[in-house]
Amino acid sequence: MRLLLVHPSALMYSEIFLRLEPLGLERVAAAARADGHEVQVVDLQARKHRDLHETLRSFRPEAVGFSLNYLANIPEAIDLARGIKQAVPGCFVFFGGHSVSFVAEEILEQAEGAVDAVVRGEGEPAMAPLLEAVRDGGVDSVPGIVTSAGRGPAPTMLHSIDTPRPARDLMSHRRRYFIGELDPCASIEFTRGCPWDCSFCSAWTFYGRSYRKASPEAAAEELASIREPNVFIVDDVAFIRPEHGDAIAAEVERRRVRKQYYLETRSDVLLRNTEVFERWTRLGLRYMFLGMEAIDAEGLDLYRKRVSPDDNFRALETARKLGINVAINLIVDPAWDAERFRIVREFALSVPEIVHLTVMTPYPGTEIWHTEARRLTTRDYRLFDIQHAVVPTTLPLDEFYRELVRTQAVINRKHLGLRTALGAAQILGRNLLRGQTNFARMLWQFNRVYNPKRQLADHRRPVRYELPLPRRLDVGDRRQLYVHDKPAPRSGTGTPKGAGSEH
Repeated sequence: MRLLLVHPSALMYSEIFLRLEPLGLERVAAAARADGHEVQVVDLQARKHRDLHETLRSFRPEAVGFSLNYLANIPEAIDLARGIKQAVPGCFVFFGGHSVSFVAEEILEQAEGAVDAVVRGEGEPAMAPLLEAVRDGGVDSVPGIVTSAGRGPAPTMLHSIDTPRPARDLMSHRRRYFIGELDPCASIEFTRGCPWDCSFCSAWTFYGRSYRKASPEAAAEELASIREPNVFIVDDVAFIRPEHGDAIAAEVERRRVRKQYYLETRSDVLLRNTEVFERWTRLGLRYMFLGMEAIDAEGLDLYRKRVSPDDNFRALETARKLGINVAINLIVDPAWDAERFRIVREFALSVPEIVHLTVMTPYPGTEIWHTEARRLTTRDYRLFDIQHAVVPTTLPLDEFYRELVRTQAVINRKHLGLRTALGAAQILGRNLLRGQTNFARMLWQFNRVYNPKRQLADHRRPVRYELPLPRRLDVGDRRQLYVHDKPAPRSGTGTPKGAGSEH
């Protein structure tokens, strides 16, 4: 069967700071290809809508799947699905990914026949049975599949994440992927899932608080096969298990793989497993994203981070000693007033680390979705991008955005302005000599992308598709929030095909 897989366009944040390869989509593609299907991929982060239309004309797919890791991409995907149905009559169109797993039925209703099915949960285990059912019938009975007729059996969860290896060869614009100075940059997955239960996050509810590790041999072998000099480790929290991080490091050392790395972790994990991070700095670990979320105990308790402010600041000092460049994330509470923004600006200027701001957003699948969603001021999918306020703000909305952008601009001038460009001249020059312009472009785009008038105007756009309100749920019973319940048991001598949701 001819299968076309599509990643939607970049969101606001991705217009500047990063553009990551669609690792989950590549693994779904590999699972389908291993089952004998002919697969092509169009990543609209790096390509245009006209490229998608040209591929539809030349490839004539029998099935088209959209990877939807972000709610804000849903309207674009539904409209594209309508066009695909007209351009390729009889084509089976399905959605999958993290975000749509929590609102599958509502998406099907809003698409009004343009979407035939939604894949809930990890995508790769569903590919072989879904495409077989598209050809022979019986789609409704495929595990994890939701159609207008209702939900099929529960989604299947992989036991091993070693296979299949991402089909990176299907990505025709790999030089477009970057994160900050790491340009170009590939992505890799060492673990999947998160054992913590932060109230603003849906990683733990999607995976049912499971946590799976790639074998050190498979992880290092995949890493050695990556052609890019830079790699983003996409794990929700890197090196939770120090023995696993050490084992991968040993395999990387044995293969003499040399890359530069960027990863995400928690302060308590860095403090507890410092030796592992130190070992990885010798292998090329240069950048770290640290989800502090708040600078005081009250904020940390609100988001159930289970870490103290002292731990956060000790972690920053530890990273500095290791020579790791750190980007801090802080969650902007819509309840902040002008004074709170001022305090955050002072904090951002007082530390050498880069500070990123994301607006508190109740997403389907998170605990705060069930406690905060009744307060929503908008249900426009496009505004659920952690850069817009979707619940009431203490400040008038226009003033809130002015303070938000003012704070972001102060941080931008500190880290991404002319002085930084001059300081990074060697990196810029090296990238430009290789034809890599992503990092150079990001230094000058802030004012075009982050603009309070633009953000306020986004609220005034006509809304065609609205996020549904959550059904009433007792969040005291955490299992009711889960998409997956537990990993599938091992069967026979082989490993199930597939490897998981998109990052």
